[in-house]
Parts: sequence; C-alpha cells; structure tokens
Amino acid sequence: QCQLNGLWRNDQDSLMEISALRDNGDFQGQYLTRVTLSGGCAHISPLRGAQQQLGEEGWPTFAFTVRWDKFSNATTAFVGQCFVDAGGKEMLSTMWLLREAVGSLEEDWKATR
Repeated sequence: QCQLNGLWRNDQDSLMEISALRDNGDFQGQYLTRVTLSGGCAHISPLRGAQQQLGEEGWPTFAFTVRWDKFSNATTAFVGQCFVDAGGKEMLSTMWLLREAVGSLEEDWKATR
C-alpha cells in the first residue's frame, strides 16, 4: 500500500512534504521548488489536497494545489496516483497545470502551462 505522508523528491530536485493526512483523505504540507518562473532561488510554498480513500489494497489517486504566493503570482494544480514498484519503493506519478496571472483577457492565451 502506498502512503502519501512523508517527504518526496521529484526529477527536478524539488521537495514536497505531506505532513498531515487526515482520516477523510484531506492533507496539507509544503513544497520546496527548485524550479521558478523567475529563475530565482528555491522557495517553500503551502500545499493542500485530497486523496481518494481506498480499502486496504489499491493505489490511491490524489490532487493538490500549490500557491506560489511568495515569489510568483501563479498557482499549480497536480493530479496523480501513488504506486509501489517491484522493489518496494513508493512512487508518485503526476501531471500538473500551472496558471500564471496576466494583465488582460487578451493575454489569457499565455497564462496556462
């Protein structure tokens, strides 16, 4: 069984810590990104999310958002699933969508990555 709580590192060397996983599947934590839109230093940002509750077996799906409010006017939504590989290592497979604020409706086309 895969457990979301704990410390995770991604391919870009960013860190995510899920510190509180509630019985209803809600969780919170923090994200330390090494990749920024401005090219600046790493920053810690809050995250909140929810895990699909499963029985004793299965690989839970989850979603969470990160608010990059300390260094960027953007928010990212992540969705994914937790797996355990053949060696017993837990792994998160995710996709993300980032929305950056723009100054006008005409600039909307460039706001989502």
